[in-house]
Amino acid sequence: MKMTKRSQWALPYVIFLGLFVVLPLFLVLVYAFQDGAGRFTFSNITRFFTDRDALSTFALSLEVAIENTAICILIGYPAAWILANRKLNRSAVTIVLFIIPMWVNALMRTLATAELFNMMGLQLGKGTLIFGMVYDYLPFMIYPIYNILERMDKSYAEAAADLGADSWTVFRKVTLPLSLPGVASGVLMVFMPTVSTFAISEFLTNNRIKLFGTIIQENINSSMWNYGAALSLIMLIIIGITSLLTGGDKEEQMEGGMV
Repeated sequence: MKMTKRSQWALPYVIFLGLFVVLPLFLVLVYAFQDGAGRFTFSNITRFFTDRDALSTFALSLEVAIENTAICILIGYPAAWILANRKLNRSAVTIVLFIIPMWVNALMRTLATAELFNMMGLQLGKGTLIFGMVYDYLPFMIYPIYNILERMDKSYAEAAADLGADSWTVFRKVTLPLSLPGVASGVLMVFMPTVSTFAISEFLTNNRIKLFGTIIQENINSSMWNYGAALSLIMLIIIGITSLLTGGDKEEQMEGGMV
């Protein structure tokens, strides 16, 4: 059968999304509201709110995610600003240096980081976990901000300077507000993976610190599919809420990004 309409070319993508995105999400929803015998129940959801281990792990995951995101912003924003400033960065090589670590598998980077800590004799714990998180997720904070700053119309800053604003005022009143969509994207790309990850915490703490993703993994590995699915559903809801809160108004983001 020949594909004569443009919409027909989207059929393979629709099938792919249906099989590997929609169907898994549907199965998570179904398992989350079933017991071991396949009967409908809310017990898996309510169990989370009475499970002290899961709640404490979730609270710790939020704490680690907030700390990691804050550090990534503090380091990533100045780095993105320097990369986007043509007076300070005149070479594309600098940008490539930030990209190179992302060419290496994240698991390999984590294992290498853990081995470095072992060679230095450092005790693995929360400090090494935060360091590894920042190392792994910092590029995901830098690049959204860099893209916004790079495409920003420089005439706004020039106009503010012509009106007598000093460099700090230009940054605070012009550059920072217009770059907030990039910051919001970076927060979303750093915060949620931090909450849901499990491999990084296992390798960088010798499994002493468990994050929410670890709890989900342990339940799935123990064949507790229903409770694991409920925890996954809770995580998906949190991701959705976070996306709505950080997404903002699309028209504002387009204006901030100058696209």
